[in-house]
Amino acid sequence: WLIPTLGSRIELLPCRHFTPPSLSRTGRTSGPPRRPRDYADFTDHVLTRYGTYFPHVELWNEPNNLLDWDWREDADWEIYSDMIGAAAHWAERRGWRAVLGGPCPFDLKWLALMGERGVLKTVSAVGLHGFPGTWDSEFASWSSWQELVTAGRAVVQRYNPAAELWITEAGYSTWKHDEAGQLRRFLEARAAPADRLYWYGWQDIAQDVPVQEGVLHDLRHYSLGIVHADGRPKLLGRMLQEGGADKARAVAALATPALAKNTKPVVILGGAGFIGSNLADDLLNDGNDVIIVDALARPGVEENLAWLQDRHGGRLTSVLADIRDARAIEPALADASAVFHFAAQVAVTTSLANPADDFSVNAEGTLRVLEAVRRRSDRTPVIFSSTNKVYGTLDDLEMMILGECYFPVDGELRAHGIGETAALNFCTPYGCSKGVADQYVLDYAKSFGLPTAVLRMSCIYGPRQFGTEDQGWVAHFLLRAMNGEPITIYGDGMQVRDILHVRDAVAAYRGILRSIDAVRGQAFNLGGGPANAVSLLMVLQEIEQITGMATPVVHAEWRTGDQFYFVSDTRKLEQQLGWHAHIGWREGMRDLADWITRRHGGFQAIRPGERERLRA
Repeated sequence: WLIPTLGSRIELLPCRHFTPPSLSRTGRTSGPPRRPRDYADFTDHVLTRYGTYFPHVELWNEPNNLLDWDWREDADWEIYSDMIGAAAHWAERRGWRAVLGGPCPFDLKWLALMGERGVLKTVSAVGLHGFPGTWDSEFASWSSWQELVTAGRAVVQRYNPAAELWITEAGYSTWKHDEAGQLRRFLEARAAPADRLYWYGWQDIAQDVPVQEGVLHDLRHYSLGIVHADGRPKLLGRMLQEGGADKARAVAALATPALAKNTKPVVILGGAGFIGSNLADDLLNDGNDVIIVDALARPGVEENLAWLQDRHGGRLTSVLADIRDARAIEPALADASAVFHFAAQVAVTTSLANPADDFSVNAEGTLRVLEAVRRRSDRTPVIFSSTNKVYGTLDDLEMMILGECYFPVDGELRAHGIGETAALNFCTPYGCSKGVADQYVLDYAKSFGLPTAVLRMSCIYGPRQFGTEDQGWVAHFLLRAMNGEPITIYGDGMQVRDILHVRDAVAAYRGILRSIDAVRGQAFNLGGGPANAVSLLMVLQEIEQITGMATPVVHAEWRTGDQFYFVSDTRKLEQQLGWHAHIGWREGMRDLADWITRRHGGFQAIRPGERERLRA
């Protein structure tokens, strides 16, 4: 079933590999068969039964790897040479093209031995294997795909000039969360002077999937896919899906050379994101050198990074890396004058679907950052982007309805909002992971003397925000409305948030840095405050005024952890920093709509006189 099904949809290259234990000299799949001719006979059987589904057959590969071929039973590869030579000769004689699978790690002496034994003359192609950064050492045995293919071709041409040179196994494991490294290695392999490339593989193997005994110990732990086991694309997978190899090359080119020595750059972790890119632009406009560290995990943020590079050129360094990859982030932090930490998994919904990954990014990633900074000799400020979700659902607040909004019964809370003295009550995996990070950042000021501070943000919106249903709801609402698409409201829409324009948020972050000695070890609530407190329904009504378009709405069940009311009490920030929110929410929403219009080349507005007809 399997070979006919696959062969009808894709071009197959089956690999004849491993010995049934009952026929093996060692009782293991890696042992040579007792009768070498059994291998050629079985290859012949496969070609007879299934050969209409493939033009090539790859013969036993990686014979210098004890897990694949037990060379202790065949010290000089004589059994292997006779076995492969016979199978390749017969396959070619019957009209198929035989491919000799290469050793891993690559071994030029072994390939030359196959030439001396006459094996290379019997095949139509030789396949090379390599997994730099995975189980080949990047610093010892590995040079580059270019050098590997060039050296391999030189050997093959001595013995069989007509044979092609393929890369039959290339891959890069993301176990270190180095998705940008995987993208770079893919492009390097693709650019190598080989006649064909096979990349290993499309999807990570799920933990509950059994694997072949002895295959690289256990492939499930290597994370070789370009999408995760659950189908979520990694950086390479997303780029290939969105624009193929051209998009992958464009994103890889966003990584820039390091800044010159003796500079003291500001480092922004997650700096290609919405708030980070706005902060970077503001700092660069004022003459600061900036290093952005970003894994580009959120769709669209590569556009922000390209925008910053176009505007600021050489004073911006871009490092494509995950904050969980200590080897990548420590050099970026080495000369930092300050660190702004925005890198995070940002959606409650995603945290509920994959709480382990959420914790890994938000909690473990933040701890790695703090440790990298702490190991330095100087005391570098770390300013952390936290969330109002650390206060939980606030179910203990007695609520009432005023107009189309929920408000606390308590008059003090209505007048000023939720202050920093509110009890922490982490809810949802996202709230827990961000809350853990929040507390670690504050504790590193107490325990280790680092100048740290935390901003617990409400809803920030503005230009360069690619809003989705899960995060960035103001931009998401505007984008849906401007495209004439329905908006889903979870709950009744009367939940209240204090929305803050990103320019005011940037001013708060820069104010914290300027006053870090005075505010070290403290947390501040950051939002639009009572003056910018709006319900979702109020935002929808304003969007209709902005667009002149009727906005179809769909209601769905309340989401886990959603708050009826959250408005930031920003008096502490105002008193200690002199900060104020200057952009009103209506003005700010129009600014965001203008940016969306410019980015998308305009939209077709519906005339006000048509609204009632469309509503009906």
